[in-house]
Amino acid sequence: MQQLRDLPNIGKVVENKLREAGIETPEQLQAIGAEQALIRLKTVDKGACLSMLCALEGAILGIRWHQLPKKRKQELREFLNIRDIQK
Repeated sequence: MQQLRDLPNIGKVVENKLREAGIETPEQLQAIGAEQALIRLKTVDKGACLSMLCALEGAILGIRWHQLPKKRKQELREFLNIRDIQK
């Protein structure tokens, strides 16, 4: 069975934060999506930011976050601005 830490961009620290936020498996992460996962993470880590959001999206897609398409990165940036959850 695949663990969260087996996904790209997810190390031990992020895995622990995801678990603390109620996300236990890669399937759960994929089901709720990067945006909702970040909202949950913000409840346990006020420092969660665009980099974390991109890392989560990359993990869901199975790629390093640096490889996210420019358009998707912009969508994620806009999501943060609209939600105003960076603060």
